[in-house]
Amino acid sequence: MMGEQSLLVRGNRAGHGLVLSVTPEQAGWTHIGFDLLRVSAGESWSGATGDRETALVSIGGVARVTAGAVNWAVGGRPTPFEGLPHCLYLPPGIDYRVDAATGLELAICSAPAAGGHYPPRLYLPDDVHVHTRGEGQCAREIHDILMEDRPAGSLLLTEVYSPAGNWSSYPPHKHDEDRLPDESQLEETYFFRVNPPQGFALERVYTGDGGLDQTVAARDGDLVLVPRGYHVVGAPHGYEVYYLNVLAGPKRALRVSFDPDHAWVKETWEGTW
Repeated sequence: MMGEQSLLVRGNRAGHGLVLSVTPEQAGWTHIGFDLLRVSAGESWSGATGDRETALVSIGGVARVTAGAVNWAVGGRPTPFEGLPHCLYLPPGIDYRVDAATGLELAICSAPAAGGHYPPRLYLPDDVHVHTRGEGQCAREIHDILMEDRPAGSLLLTEVYSPAGNWSSYPPHKHDEDRLPDESQLEETYFFRVNPPQGFALERVYTGDGGLDQTVAARDGDLVLVPRGYHVVGAPHGYEVYYLNVLAGPKRALRVSFDPDHAWVKETWEGTW
C-alpha cells in the first residue's frame, strides 16, 4: 500500500469477528500486523502468535484470554474514551483463546520477535504511563503502554486522546531513517475511534520531496498506515479522537525528526516535548 495507493484501511463498523485485518505483506512492509476483533458476550475466538510477538490491547469490553493452563482477565473500560487499557503481551509460539465476558473490541498487534523472547505479561491500567504533550490546541493525552522501558522484541504501543478541535502527532514528524540517536526507522499504524462515531479525523502523511503526500479522512474504526514520511492528525470541532499507535522497526527505539517548516511551533510551548 505504498506510493499512490491509499494509506487508509477501512474498518467494517457493523461487522463481527475480525472486522479489520492487515498483514505485513498486505501493507507492503516488513514488521507490523494489525487485526481488530469484535465479538459479543459469551463468544470465543482462537488465535496463535506463530513466529511473531503479539500484544492484545483492550479497546473496549472484558475478555478472558487463555494460553495453556494460564489465563488472564483483559479489559475493563467500556470504550477507549472511558479509561485506560489493559494489554496482554504474548511471545511467539503461543496458541490462545479469547472468551468475551462482555461485548468486546480487541486490537491484536504483532511484529517480529527480534532480540530474544520475553514471557507473557499483562499490563494493567495502573501500569500505563499517562502524560500530556503539547499545549493549547495541540494538547493531547498520551497513554504509553509498551514503550522502550518495557521488554519486547520490536513492538512499541501507545494511545493518544485528542480533545475536539485539537491537533496531535504535532508538529508533523517522521521516523523513517536509521540515524540513531537522532532518528529511528519505524513503521506505524493509527487505529482510530471517534466520539460521536459519525465523525472523522484527518491525517496527513507526506515526504519532504513530495513523493508521498496523502490526506485521508479516517472514520470511527479505520486504520491508517504510515510507511514513511511526516505525519499529523487533526480532530474536527465537536469530535473527540482516540487512536492506538503500533510502531515497529529494525531497532526498538522511538526517535523522531520534525518537519523543519513547522518545528518552531514546539519552541513556543512552556513545557517540553
